[in-house]
Amino acid sequence: MKKQTKEKKAPTHGVYVVQGEGENAHWLKIGAAWLHGDGKGANIMLEALPLTSKVVIREFSEKDTDNKGAQQ
Repeated sequence: MKKQTKEKKAPTHGVYVVQGEGENAHWLKIGAAWLHGDGKGANIMLEALPLTSKVVIREFSEKDTDNKGAQQ
């Protein structure tokens, strides 16, 4: 049985609403996601609710490391 700890971990993914397509697409960060230990799911925290149907979850890149909690 795994020992659970209360230490807070940084999110592994950003949650975005994407409007438009290709080069003209506008990405608005609306939350963050943490993958489950077994890799079969994720916890998602939203700071806003999307009004459109296109929501994208992307793994943070190296450039996102310094501002995972900040709006981009």
